[in-house]
Amino acid sequence: MEKKTYSISVRVRRTKVEYAFVSMPMDELVLERDPEDGTKVRVNPERVFEIAKHMGTDTSVLWAEEGAPLIELHPWQTAPPRA
Repeated sequence: MEKKTYSISVRVRRTKVEYAFVSMPMDELVLERDPEDGTKVRVNPERVFEIAKHMGTDTSVLWAEEGAPLIELHPWQTAPPRA
């Protein structure tokens, strides 16, 4: 007599974390006048990070893996495509 086995599919997700460094010029795109002292300029961090994220999409940016991939349960449990 053949023994029957059953299985259940659990959807998991693997996320690789990578990092890169981008350099941007200190120009009018990231500098602004200090509202308290108009003779001084300061760096606008929101603009710096916005531009850095955009620069990260360039294909010439060299990315390196940071540690091992994170394996976790996928928040949306769905049936496998072949089901």
